Order: sequence, then structure tokens, then C-alpha cells
Amino acid sequence: MNVSLFILAVLPSLRTPGKTAGLWSEGVTHLSAGVLGVSVLLGLALCALQTPLYRVLEGYMLWPNVLYERGCARRRRVKHDLQDRLTLIRLERQEQEGRLAPGDAIQLTSLRANRRIAADAPKDRQRTAVQRALLRERLARYPVDDAQLAPTKLGNAIRRLEEYGYDRFRLDTQVMWNELTGSAPEQVRRQVDLARANVDFFVALLYGHCAVVLAATAALAAARPDLPRLLAAIVVPALLVPVWYRAAVAATDEWSAAVRALVNTGRKPLAASLGLLLPGDLAGERKMWAMASKMSRLPHHERAAALDTFREKPHEGPSPLGEGNGGGQSAT
Repeated sequence: MNVSLFILAVLPSLRTPGKTAGLWSEGVTHLSAGVLGVSVLLGLALCALQTPLYRVLEGYMLWPNVLYERGCARRRRVKHDLQDRLTLIRLERQEQEGRLAPGDAIQLTSLRANRRIAADAPKDRQRTAVQRALLRERLARYPVDDAQLAPTKLGNAIRRLEEYGYDRFRLDTQVMWNELTGSAPEQVRRQVDLARANVDFFVALLYGHCAVVLAATAALAAARPDLPRLLAAIVVPALLVPVWYRAAVAATDEWSAAVRALVNTGRKPLAASLGLLLPGDLAGERKMWAMASKMSRLPHHERAAALDTFREKPHEGPSPLGEGNGGGQSAT
């Protein structure tokens, strides 16, 4: 899509009229083959660079410390405001039903005194159940732990799925991702790949639009620029970039659900593949995964022997020399 936009809107201003006409006279087949080839090469390049490209949008790369801290503070305030708005809705409903606890009454008064929360309260009271669910959906795009907050919406939306395994089971999926995906059921792995592909599509589209805008801006200095096309190539993609960003953030919901299913269903086969027995209680399981994650992340230490408690013991079979024959000779 971006290569076609570049050829239609930017390339004519970079070539002489005769050469441009020659480009189209080569035929649709040759032109389509060229577009396909360039698109494949750019796609491979974006795939190889996906980690740094994501980190820029997440706020981890090329962000000055001042902007990073301000972004994290703003995201933290937005998250807490969403929590307070949902709490206010719940407490006011309990107040109307006459089952408000004394401690909750103090919290309700405090929330009503908050100017930011009070400004949204009239609109929140008119929300339907579906609209309130959308508020909870927005809140769910933030990590549980405030220490894990990122300075951007996309960073937080991705961080919440990276945090899930550790928050619930102390399974560090960032460290043990390959082991987890290697032992999880195939259908679950496929769901994760398909869900991430949707986010990748919008991220690649966003970066491609930025490249087209930059190329069109540079083409304004050409000898004979086609101003209407170049202005359209600048304005339209620039207006669509925020749309693709929001679409990428929304697409992380399916990605998060797929990773949640991967962790929930892949823990048991992962434990078996590592030679571990999954404890029957949650506290024991959290302790086991915490030690297993540290063992994968940190150099070996004698304290790692504590993991032996959860290791699968080898089954004791019959002695190869026979049993109960005194001299150890086989009974015939």
C-alpha cells in the first residue's frame, strides 16, 4: 500500500515527464512485479527491524529522560483516573441500592471531591452497561503494577501482556518465551502469531506512511513538483498515522488474550518439558516458577538447588539383576 502510494503520488515529481510516461508504458505486469518485489524487500527489512521499531513506539528508544518520565506520569494519572471513575460508578450504584458500607461512604465522598473525577461523573452516570465495559477495557490495557508503566498507550498495551505470566504465576514469560511457545499446544501458538500479525500490520502501515510523508516533503524541492499530488501525499497519510496507531493499540486486545491463553494452558506442558512437577497449590506454583525463571536468567548459584523440591523424581523400576534371588543371578 505504501509503495503504491509512493509511486502514484511522489515518484512523478522525482522523474522527468518522459521517463514517467515510459514507466507506465512498460506495462501493468512489469510495474506490478516491481511493486511486489520492492514490497517484499521492505517487508523483510521491517521484519528484521521490528524490535527497535516497536521500542520507539513503546517509548523505550530515542525518548529523552524528561519526556519518558512525563509520559509515564501521564499514563499513571490516566490509569488511576479510570480506576477512580469505575469505583465511583460502583459506589454510587451501591448507594442507590442502600448497601453502601461506612468505609465506602468515606471513599465516595473523596472521589466526588476530586475535580478530575467529578468532571467526568455526569457523563459516566449516563453510560450504559456496554459503555462502562468499554471503560474497563481501556483500563485493562494498562499493566497491573504501576512500576511497569510505559510512557505511551501502545507501550502499556503490550506491557500488560508481557506482565501477565509474572503477575499471576511468577512465570517470567519474557525470559522463558521460547520454552513456553515450544511446549504449548499448537493451536494456542497459532493464535498468538495471528494476533500479533494484526498489530504488526498497523505498525508497518504507520511507519510506511511516515516514510511517504518524508519523501513527499523532500520532493517539494524537485525541479517540477506536482504540488496537488505531493500535498495529498503529505496531508492524507499524516492524518491517518494516528488512526493506525489507535488501531494497533486496539489490536493488542486479541494479542493479550492469546498470550493469556498461552500462559494458562502452556504452564503444565512447560513444567513437564523442564522436568518439573506442577504443585497443587498456587503459592507453591508461584514459588516454583520464580525459581525456574531466575535459573534461566541468572548465573548458577547454590541456592538453585531449592528447585529440586519440584523436580520430577525418576521412576524406580525393577533391578536389572533381578530381585530376591540372593546371589543376583537371574531366575529361570
